Amino acid sequence: MHNFRGLNVWKDAMEVAKQTYKLTKTFPSSEQYRLVSQINKAAVSIPSNIAEGAGRGGNKEFVQFLCIALGSCFELETQLILANEFGYLKKNDLQVLQTRLIKLEKMINSLITTLRKQ
Repeated sequence: MHNFRGLNVWKDAMEVAKQTYKLTKTFPSSEQYRLVSQINKAAVSIPSNIAEGAGRGGNKEFVQFLCIALGSCFELETQLILANEFGYLKKNDLQVLQTRLIKLEKMINSLITTLRKQ
């Protein structure tokens, strides 16, 4: 069992989720139960899966949840790109969040690699 609160990858994922929520507040109200809902679910899924996996019994299960978190990163990135293409998200905001997501994806991959070696 790992202490998820002490993991930098979880802390960064929390920041991505908070930043995402702030950005989606600016989306049109017509998207509240459509794209906004999907984006926020994906954003919350990342730190949630990291935390859940850390609380499991062993590294194999933790890796499984980290893979789910990684998938949520890619899902979120795709949805943000769509939001930009629909005109709901400024290009600069997209780039800032994409940079954070790419860093987070690398961190998750690195942790997966480390845990698989143990």
